[in-house]
Amino acid sequence: MRLLLIRHGQTIDNVKGEIGTVVPGPGLTELGRQQAAAVPAALVSESIDAIAVSTMRRTQETAAPLAAALGLDPVVLEGLQEISAGDLEGRGDRESVTTYMRTLLSWWTDIDARIPGGENGAEFVERYSAAIAELWAAHPEGTVAVVSHGAAIRTWAAWFSQNIDESTTLALELHNTAVVVLEGSPEGGWVCVEWAGEPLGGAALDDPTAPDPTGEASF
Repeated sequence: MRLLLIRHGQTIDNVKGEIGTVVPGPGLTELGRQQAAAVPAALVSESIDAIAVSTMRRTQETAAPLAAALGLDPVVLEGLQEISAGDLEGRGDRESVTTYMRTLLSWWTDIDARIPGGENGAEFVERYSAAIAELWAAHPEGTVAVVSHGAAIRTWAAWFSQNIDESTTLALELHNTAVVVLEGSPEGGWVCVEWAGEPLGGAALDDPTAPDPTGEASF
């Protein structure tokens, strides 16, 4: 299976640098809509068999242009939503952002570590992996575009890619509509064949002024 893990387009939370994980959450900004509109052309060389999105509005709006171009109806899977921020929801101060992101990083050695009032690593891995497994069962030899979230993609892809480790994770950025490409299966394991940190439409669609904590390389 070829898995295209695409981060959603820009939202107001990204602009403000706030952690936003409550369903359904905000839709896209004007830039976010431009980023989404650029996705179909950027993926024209891919033979995409299916599109999956989370329960969050921003992923569904991001996927819409690609779905229209391919004539596909996106599948909504609850397990693909962002990692719950719990007590840190809506916060943009450095302490809160650092607590959120460093808790995710700690899952490399302590999968039971919990975001205050939110998820622990085991809970996140179980529900996200279940969603991916469902897609693999339907398209074991196909290519599936999954529009998901910054922290969720970075965490799951790094954790399950056989060629990525904890130290590598710190250097990997994932801006809005950036893509991580994995190949493999839940049974045989996954290999990361591409980690493109810039928007699929190119660097011109990035917003260097936005704090966007879940997309930055270091935390």
